[in-house]
Amino acid sequence: MIPEYTVMTVLGMIMVVGLELLVFRSGIFRRAKYWAALAICLGFQCLVDGWLTKLSDPIVIYNPDMFLGIRVPFDIPIEDFGFGFAMITAVLMLWQWNLNRTPEEAE
Repeated sequence: MIPEYTVMTVLGMIMVVGLELLVFRSGIFRRAKYWAALAICLGFQCLVDGWLTKLSDPIVIYNPDMFLGIRVPFDIPIEDFGFGFAMITAVLMLWQWNLNRTPEEAE
């Protein structure tokens, strides 16, 4: 069986990167501010997600057939970082794209 959460995470990441590079072209990947914001968000994700998914006393339990089973700091499934990347990037990409638009385009 294909691990569904893994597949959906990878597809989400590919889709967001593709949209940025081919459609929106907001330029966020060239900005240090984007990478700093991503690092800050993923840092806090480690704290929260680590608390939610810790194997010693989990609040969120994943179906082992739906993800790779690779867990990095604090027992966080590696797919959660890909999902976080896609979600944060999509929001910042659309925000920056909207800021880049001229007033005529916005109307």
